[in-house]
Amino acid sequence: MDFWNQYEIVFDSEWLGPLMFVGALVLLSFGYPVAFALGGVAIVFAIIGIVLGVFDPVFLTAMPQRIFGTMSNYTLLAIPYFIFMGSMLERSGIAERLLETVGILLGKLRGGLALAVVLVGALLAATTGVVAATVVAMGLISLPIMLRYGYNKELATGVIAASGTLGQIIPPSVVLVVLGDQLGVSVGDLFVGSVIPGLMMAGAFALHVLIVAWIRPDVAPALPEAVRKDFGGKGFLQRVFSAIVPPLVLILLVLGSIFFGYATPTEAGAVGSLGAIVLAALNRQLSWESLKGVCDVTLRNTSMVVFILFGSTAFSLVFRGLDGDRFVFDALTNLPGEEVGFLAVSMLVVFLLGFFIDFFEICFIVVPLFVPVARELNLDLVWYGVVLGANLQTSFLTPPFGFALFYLRSVAPEGVTTTNIYKGVVPFILLQLLVLVLIIVFPGIVGFLPSIAKT
Repeated sequence: MDFWNQYEIVFDSEWLGPLMFVGALVLLSFGYPVAFALGGVAIVFAIIGIVLGVFDPVFLTAMPQRIFGTMSNYTLLAIPYFIFMGSMLERSGIAERLLETVGILLGKLRGGLALAVVLVGALLAATTGVVAATVVAMGLISLPIMLRYGYNKELATGVIAASGTLGQIIPPSVVLVVLGDQLGVSVGDLFVGSVIPGLMMAGAFALHVLIVAWIRPDVAPALPEAVRKDFGGKGFLQRVFSAIVPPLVLILLVLGSIFFGYATPTEAGAVGSLGAIVLAALNRQLSWESLKGVCDVTLRNTSMVVFILFGSTAFSLVFRGLDGDRFVFDALTNLPGEEVGFLAVSMLVVFLLGFFIDFFEICFIVVPLFVPVARELNLDLVWYGVVLGANLQTSFLTPPFGFALFYLRSVAPEGVTTTNIYKGVVPFILLQLLVLVLIIVFPGIVGFLPSIAKT
């Protein structure tokens, strides 16, 4: 009997950690709130571990200190700033003016409207970094116009959804802020390192549109001359200046201050928030009601992130107490191929999880398990963070739970089906994976700008 009890305890201590991870994923797949799923699983498995004698309750005494550390984390303060900036810019009318102006500028080209969506998506990504605001704005404004002038439904919906996700790889990005915290690296370095991959992603989307328009002109026609009748006039040039210059100035204020070392990402976020308020005032969209609405959105989203952090803190403590981290570490470090094997498995896990759960859950549950292994294999954590960010970008497009798909579906006009949207994003998911492979194979793509910044 003593032998069996000893064997049972050993068996439980080895497998309780992995079972805890599986239990959390099962609850998340059923739509249970992330923070409560992680915290609830942590409590249940802590009790089981204590009963079986394989979990030391002393681990739980570290919880208050960890939570206080989260609340006093200066890096995470950038999250409410960037959320506030994105929400304020959404109400300022900057997206509408950009889309209309750039659409007319590029309208004489085949696929010009789709190219305008990619360009505006990249500009909005560098100013807001908020997927919901970008996709909804472009879906409301561009999609009806594209369909009216004969664009293929799959191409139109695909390019809007994909361009809206550029805010997750082009800085400033909330994803990169969270990854910087989880990886223990400078968010500023992640921002600088992700610039070229982000531009490559936008360039790949634009090139795809041009090729499709060249091969099949009927799916992406040019705008009729009557629609572009105001092009070239003095009033239009003034409109171009007023629509494009303000976001470029904001990009320079936010990203320039980070890249040239004048401000930390948190400080730059504060500057960007103030700049967004100024732009809203210049567009006569600033009022107490709009300011209250923006603050409400910021508070709700920031609270969600903080509660997820609390849940993930409890989860990681119990997971570590059950030796789950050691189980994962041993499994990943003993993979064939060492660095190559680890990269292949970690990227595949993140990509597959992106079909079912949000990037926040992936960042707080899975990424902490990868970090010790990445350090053991001497990987450049800044490069690895950008690679993870590029991979996480696909989670917004992969059905059935891609958030960009839901945002676009909610504003799509009658006649556009969910199937159209799902089919439309497939080429863009493949393009994202292509860029992901390129930055893995050629790590200098990520390291080029940070090396210049340090010199």
